[in-house]
Amino acid sequence: MKTNLSLVSTLFILLLLCTSTTATALATVARSPYSGAIVIDAATGKVLFENNADVKGYPASITKLMVLLVILEAVEAHHLTLDEPVTVTAKASKIGGSQVYLKQGEVFPVDELLYALMVESANDAATALAIRCAGSKEAFVELMNKRAQEIGMKDTIFRSVHGLPPGRGQLPDISTPRDIAKLCRELLKKPSALRYTSTKQRLFRANAAEPFVMRNHNQLLRNTEGCDGLKTGYFRAAGFSIAATASKKDQRVVAVVFGALNGRVRDAKAKEMLTKGLNELVMNASPYAPGARTRSRPD
Repeated sequence: MKTNLSLVSTLFILLLLCTSTTATALATVARSPYSGAIVIDAATGKVLFENNADVKGYPASITKLMVLLVILEAVEAHHLTLDEPVTVTAKASKIGGSQVYLKQGEVFPVDELLYALMVESANDAATALAIRCAGSKEAFVELMNKRAQEIGMKDTIFRSVHGLPPGRGQLPDISTPRDIAKLCRELLKKPSALRYTSTKQRLFRANAAEPFVMRNHNQLLRNTEGCDGLKTGYFRAAGFSIAATASKKDQRVVAVVFGALNGRVRDAKAKEMLTKGLNELVMNASPYAPGARTRSRPD
């Protein structure tokens, strides 16, 4: 009897150790109400509000904003065109998580895959675009990191093109609210970026018998005045994050919230920050604001 109890105890301890090792393989960075946040003037980069803005976390699907930037810049440089056909590879067709269920051998234009990337947050579309642009996911990640360094994202390391949690033996993407705000500023310089990020719903395979209905994960597009982007991100260890932008009376702000424990809290905080930031910019831009120059009335 003692031998059996001892054996059971040993097996129970081993089970706990294995479970613990699996659970702590990727440290949870989510906090209440969030791990870090920042709001900036999109035009100047001036910080309007920050709270732990240099905390490192996992950007999750916000990573796709860098994919969008690199692809749009490749189009500007005439390395790609928006109507250029992209043939889905076997590797792209096997990516899990949020997806548009690409099949090996299917062909879609770059433009359509960019909508899938931003509206549905499609991991398979991100992979297909990366392979078409750079030849492999690994080569595209190098482009992402090079561009990150060029725009001053000093605390960012991209290791994937989609932001999914890392598999066995892999490491996660790392960034900060401040770095993501820099990325958003750079992306907003591209006239076509908001066309993708502001789309609430769109059909993928529109001519198919049963088109796939893509619905944007960013709820602020539906309930926040002036919001036209940019990207949400989530997996369990990362928490709920968002990079959002909104405009009002020729003013634009970017708000980044990292690592919230709850999606509704994340959205509420981001909405509050966007609203306050915009009101501050609009008020300071008014000719009647304290300290502002006013034009004399004609005699």
